[in-house]
Amino acid sequence: MITIPLYDMILLPGVNFYFKKEIYDKYQLEQPQKGDTVLFLLLKEQKEPEQLVPEDFYPIGLLAEITGIDSEGLVQLRVQNRVNVSDIETGEGRLLATADIRPDISDFPTEEQQQHFSRIKEDYLQFIQRFPWGVWIRNTVNHWTNLGEMVCASAGYMNLDWQEKYAIIAEDSQRRRASMMEQAVYEFIAGMTVSEAAQEAQQESHEMAYREAAIKKQISFLEKQLDDMHPENITDIRKFEKAIEESGMNDTARREAEKILNRMKQEGKDSHEYGMLYEYLDFVTGLCWKKARMPDIDLARVEEILDEDHYGLKKVKERVVQQMAVMALNQKQAGSILLFVGAPGTGKTSIGQSIARALGRAYTRISLGGIRDEAEIRGHRRTYIGAMPGRIMEGIRRSGSSNPVMVLDEVDKLARDHGGDPASALLEVLDPEQNGTFTDHYMNVPYDLSDVLFVCTANSTDTIPEPLLNRMEVIQFPGYTAVEKFQIARRHLIPNVMAESGLKSKDLKISDKALRRIISEYTAESGVRGLKKQIGTLCRQAAVRLVRKEQKSISVGEKRVPEFLGRPPLHHDRKLDCAVPGVMTGLAWTSAGGEILFIESRLVDGKDDVMITGQLGDVMKESVQIAVSLVKSLYPEESKQLKEHRLHIHVPAGAVPKDGPSAGVTIVTALLSLLTGRCVPEEYAMTGEISLRGTVLPIGGLPEKLMAAQRAGIRKVFIPADNVPDLDDVAEEVKEQLEIVPVKQVTELLDHIF
Repeated sequence: MITIPLYDMILLPGVNFYFKKEIYDKYQLEQPQKGDTVLFLLLKEQKEPEQLVPEDFYPIGLLAEITGIDSEGLVQLRVQNRVNVSDIETGEGRLLATADIRPDISDFPTEEQQQHFSRIKEDYLQFIQRFPWGVWIRNTVNHWTNLGEMVCASAGYMNLDWQEKYAIIAEDSQRRRASMMEQAVYEFIAGMTVSEAAQEAQQESHEMAYREAAIKKQISFLEKQLDDMHPENITDIRKFEKAIEESGMNDTARREAEKILNRMKQEGKDSHEYGMLYEYLDFVTGLCWKKARMPDIDLARVEEILDEDHYGLKKVKERVVQQMAVMALNQKQAGSILLFVGAPGTGKTSIGQSIARALGRAYTRISLGGIRDEAEIRGHRRTYIGAMPGRIMEGIRRSGSSNPVMVLDEVDKLARDHGGDPASALLEVLDPEQNGTFTDHYMNVPYDLSDVLFVCTANSTDTIPEPLLNRMEVIQFPGYTAVEKFQIARRHLIPNVMAESGLKSKDLKISDKALRRIISEYTAESGVRGLKKQIGTLCRQAAVRLVRKEQKSISVGEKRVPEFLGRPPLHHDRKLDCAVPGVMTGLAWTSAGGEILFIESRLVDGKDDVMITGQLGDVMKESVQIAVSLVKSLYPEESKQLKEHRLHIHVPAGAVPKDGPSAGVTIVTALLSLLTGRCVPEEYAMTGEISLRGTVLPIGGLPEKLMAAQRAGIRKVFIPADNVPDLDDVAEEVKEQLEIVPVKQVTELLDHIF
């Protein structure tokens, strides 16, 4: 079988074609004979025979039979089949390959194929009649018997690249292949027709331009008259002309809007770009461009609204009032960008609503959690399909104001990937020196954000990039005490949840003791979301009984709480029932508030080795090593046991990762308790890191940790002496119920306990 490479030609089964005998000499082939079979391998790109390698060929080829050779050396062939090609070998300018027949999918009946071809052939004949050369090829067209012959013969004149030609050859479905060939033929006809029409149109272009300009002027004049007579039927163009005129845009924005409006006029409603242009103008004219006057700020009213909407949060409210005072003196937006940091459910987002209400400003909230694309902040460029403005400008438009209170929620949960760094995009938004000319990529014009009061929220500052954190002033939201939760439930949660459940005050009564039991036994978080859920469950249970008419009104006392809420959930953050040697209670901080944890230690068979379990991070593992070294140096007699046994240190809840620099003193105390066999009272807890010198180092999150200790029933807590100033942030109720002992050295702590 003769193997010949082929490039940039459409050949299909049933098609006759010719080539010169010289190609046999080029590929060192024997002279062709009638009846020979020829395998055509399809090249991906044109190359010389000696440069060919197997990777240069497509996996589908063509099999043809030589049907004749004329006196001038032209070889006539007829394509028989398409084939799958494999095992291609190249070398010394010759080709060898294995070919297997690739059958067509017979989903196009012969009779239907003929009708399809006849229709296209008739259109083709009518098309060529329009050209002088049509007379010469009419007989050729009449001899074509199928669509493949038509396409193969015309392929050289069609606007098809080699990949598109190969796609037609490679298509298995007869119906889809016919559809692809039909499209190629009609695109060829349309292209030739347009080319002819373009020449004719060029002659009339100047005349048409003058005529069009005159008609547009008349249309514009008539539209204005109609708009004045029927304002409800105003056209899009007139609507945007009027909106741009009245918007108060800056000069840059006005020029861009007018440019887009002119494009909209030229494109017309039938253009595929009309919708995109309309959406852009609708967005920019929907923004409030006029600078708002700074209203007078009544600090007494600000304090009243903050107290009305939120119970507790004394220091937070003081800082907000200070911000308002600075703004009142400057008569403009001034002061730091506030970042509220605290556990979920502590009121960070809702206090932003209170600030907006106190200032009489519009309020808008933007959730940034999980955003990983910079375009979500800066917007998409309009060159992209489906381009949208960024969330900042979308929030401005939604607020309908140029100076809203904008809450940027969950800034600590911004992500970063190939789409850019949204945290970096926020730098311009939150910088008072830059945001006066903030440019959203979608708008492509500057907008003044300097009057916007930005308030950010986060559960933790650990994941916020340093440059972004430096733009903001961190205000910690401590967790609520039981007393504060009680007041919040009475003043806000119960009335709101009852209203949402359709209950009236006469339908459900919850006693004070019942509410306190719900707080103490059914919730253990820093915020009040869990408490709200429990109250919601209770209200729904009451609603079922009222709808079933089991009771006319319901009163829930302390003893009836389990009847509505079930058994109290079990929590690990309760103090030990009884003291055990080698076990000590520590305090930990999490993004959801404070928790207590237990450090357990035990001597097991083995020698001079330490085993650590409980999924501890690197920092806590280092704390264990420091604690062991410190105990060995301070108490050598008691530490002799460590040489004869293996020490096992465990922190319960092994599925929960634990890390942080605050467990050192707890581990030392647990070890000494184990080695001496003396118990530490179960009502004791401690927090603090240690150094090899025995110094107790300061820690963070003290208010949350002390609140967790008080909630868990702890009575005495040891803290680093350097953390004493942090006690000002601890609620008085918590400090009243705890005996807080500051310590500077670990020996001071151990002497106090043992």
